[in-house]
Amino acid sequence: MTTTDVELVPIDEPPPMLHRSKGRGGTTLWRYLLVRFVLIFPTILILVTLVFFLMRLTGDPITAALGGRLPPDQLQERIEAAGYNRPLIVQYLEYLGHIFTGDFGTTLSDNQPVSEVLLTYGAATLELAIYALIIAFAVGIPFGMLAAARRDRPTDAVLRVSAILFYATPVFFSGLVAKLVFSVWLDWLPASGRADVRTEIALTREGGTGIYLIDALASGNPAYVQDVLIHAILPAACLGLLTAGIFLRLVRTNVIGTFNMPYIDAARSRGIREGRLVRTHAYRPALIPIITVIGLQIAVLLGGAVLTETTFEWKGLGFQLTQYLLARDFVAVQGIVVLLAIIVAFTNFIVDVIAAFVDPRVRY
Repeated sequence: MTTTDVELVPIDEPPPMLHRSKGRGGTTLWRYLLVRFVLIFPTILILVTLVFFLMRLTGDPITAALGGRLPPDQLQERIEAAGYNRPLIVQYLEYLGHIFTGDFGTTLSDNQPVSEVLLTYGAATLELAIYALIIAFAVGIPFGMLAAARRDRPTDAVLRVSAILFYATPVFFSGLVAKLVFSVWLDWLPASGRADVRTEIALTREGGTGIYLIDALASGNPAYVQDVLIHAILPAACLGLLTAGIFLRLVRTNVIGTFNMPYIDAARSRGIREGRLVRTHAYRPALIPIITVIGLQIAVLLGGAVLTETTFEWKGLGFQLTQYLLARDFVAVQGIVVLLAIIVAFTNFIVDVIAAFVDPRVRY
């Protein structure tokens, strides 16, 4: 064969197989995201079903909340007026229909629409969760990188033990200890509430978002901003350190794993110091597992928020949930738990979307 018999392929035109491979990869990504989105709805349905029937194990909500407080004839009259004397499957189907329209029922203890309760107190829980996530990232990621850089040294040992303590300590216990130390003994920080009474009155009178920090910033009064932030330190720290322990161990493990990669060896051979290797080469791959577990940690944060809000009297959904449980108001409890389940389901989907674009290995 001579050189004239060879068919030359232009170098700026990739082989046809590359086009097909790229197309399959893109299609696979969107198929993966579509499947994850569709799975949200059966997940929510299963959670709503479990919550509904578990709440009815003790009987109808009217009897659970008002039994023993009303004469039997009045109690039966209320049960019939609310429709709780009908077959359970009929009540379940009717409840599903109401949820699709945003109607979660009416509380029995204070006669408020549950949807209004969710909007009023949901902003407080969202604000606390954001504070806690900021602290979790600020503590977990840099200290995880430090533990990896000081692997098998005293610093690493101290940080690993601290991470275990952060995660293993019950949030209500750490909250009580924090209140005792910083509020009672040292008198540095307030022990409870989202703000002082005067600040709360001013922020609620002006309306706003219900997120006090945003409302305080919008008011233009620095004293309100300072008051809101001071009240948030202890509850946010107790809840945030719970998640920071998980982030710290994940970052440490994955940064150490990347040290065995060929590009790290190549960078090390060029004389780059270990500290710079961690900061500029190893930490980015270590953040991918953090993204994938954020969805799970949202559930942990919401669960911890119930105890944190109760401990610090932070009037959010968790605090109200305990109040409605004490009042045996299962209609309100059911609405709050269902909303939390919906938030967790959609948060996991958003995390899956982010992880799919960041890490191609999650695309099926």
